[in-house]
Amino acid sequence: GYRPKSRLIALLTMLSRLGSRSPLLTSTRRLCAPALPKGVLTTHYKKIDRATDERWQDIDMERFADETDLLIVGGGPAGLSAAIRFKQLCNEAGLDYRVTLLEKAAGAGEHTLSGAVLEPRALEKLFPDWEERGAPLKTPVTSERLGYIPPWFPSLNLPLPIMSGTPTDNHGNYIVRLGNFTAWLAEQAEELGVEIYTGQGGVEVLYNDADEVVGVATNDVGVAKDGAPKDSFERGMELRAKATLFAEGCRGSLTKEVIDKFSLAAGSEPQTYGLGLKELWRIAPEKHRPGHVDHTAGWPADNNTWGGSFLYHLDPSEGDGDTLVITGYVVALDYSNPYLNPFKMFQQWKTHPSIRPTFEGGERLAYGARALNEGGFQSIPKLTFPGGALVGCAAGFLNVPKIKGTHTAMKSGMLAAESAFSAMQALPEPAEAEEAAEEEEEASSLTWSHALREVRCAGCLGPKRRPSAATSDQSVELRWRRDAPARWIAESSADARRPSAISTRGRSLRVRSVQLVPTAPSSSRATRRGRSLVGHTKKGRPPTTA
Repeated sequence: GYRPKSRLIALLTMLSRLGSRSPLLTSTRRLCAPALPKGVLTTHYKKIDRATDERWQDIDMERFADETDLLIVGGGPAGLSAAIRFKQLCNEAGLDYRVTLLEKAAGAGEHTLSGAVLEPRALEKLFPDWEERGAPLKTPVTSERLGYIPPWFPSLNLPLPIMSGTPTDNHGNYIVRLGNFTAWLAEQAEELGVEIYTGQGGVEVLYNDADEVVGVATNDVGVAKDGAPKDSFERGMELRAKATLFAEGCRGSLTKEVIDKFSLAAGSEPQTYGLGLKELWRIAPEKHRPGHVDHTAGWPADNNTWGGSFLYHLDPSEGDGDTLVITGYVVALDYSNPYLNPFKMFQQWKTHPSIRPTFEGGERLAYGARALNEGGFQSIPKLTFPGGALVGCAAGFLNVPKIKGTHTAMKSGMLAAESAFSAMQALPEPAEAEEAAEEEEEASSLTWSHALREVRCAGCLGPKRRPSAATSDQSVELRWRRDAPARWIAESSADARRPSAISTRGRSLRVRSVQLVPTAPSSSRATRRGRSLVGHTKKGRPPTTA
């Protein structure tokens, strides 16, 4: 009587004894072997100096440089809105400032995790005629539900009231495929004259002798996994600008460097983060409800873990006639259980009796994940520094109670563009700009109409109360004076960053004096949309050595 369990144990024991004598196991081990030598964790040039690596001794490390007026790192909604607004101001004033935008994805919107409920007010400010322009907002919210699944009784899905005017009210909003929306913004930017370079990531912040940001360098190509140069190696190039906006999104690598270098987060609370997982499904037509929004809190998260779900039904026109839904689950990364698996929680949530029928008979088409800023107002750092500013999720503008950040990201980019435009106009007379900065210091302001509140878990949802002081107002009204001086940096008033402040209104961020970095005017337009920046030579300008 050989039982199946005993047979399995015997088989595993035999395979373990074969060890390296088994060709199959040996080849498997070889396929899974790391590409790096034993004990080597990274070959990145920021960790291992190439000057000490003999493989790089004969490699030409010169970088060619180009100049622009406004450089934007990141092609998401914040970066594109900044580029568009800046070019709109240029056209209104009859000026020809050059705007360059770098996007690491192969195409605009391809690194944007699709699916969101968009509040359209920032878009209406940017393009009042967005409907005539064909913006991909085709699914207005027609119905919504908010539910709570008790961890102690997970078979229930208790409805919660949605009161008009509260952060959970989605009346007037649109369900969008955010990747498509970002691609549309890129088209509008290019029509205005913005130079967008896709497939080019910013990998290094450039500074002058005064430690002011003067641009970024793009990535090298032709580097092997072991860190050695290939025959196809080409050095990245330098893009130097009068002002640089970082719109990299949550936890951008260059943004982290700038925040640390200029101590931008010194006066704010530490940022907190969440992990959002998202899937795109095609479901049965009879289960499809275009315009419906469904959110839940609670199970499978316990009372010591903050988490919640969303389920959005897109209009068939969004998917070429397909009945598509976007679903996802967000888990705050301060969970105490070391064995918690956010992906498994997401899959478990889909088995709930009230959720499972939606997906039965359907097909998952795509999936992805991304990090989220969840600290809110009290975790927003100083927004500007010598030579540039942070916009969008790079600064942490996600409105957690609304579960929205696109409109605040767009608005922050537009305001930064307006201030940069005014500052650039004052740059030719630096002495006059300095005097104007002193006169306008108190008058210039960035006004916030945010109310702060505890948003992680209401008392009825469990014992854990996790204050985040995240923005929870119905509207985000960011006002930055258009006549901001040439020297500008956002700095809070004395009491606006008080760590103990959990509820406050009307905080003001005043404009302080830090100068935008002037560069020589750019007379050439050798780089154009659709051409690679790698190896580009600026005619008439000597190459810059790294």
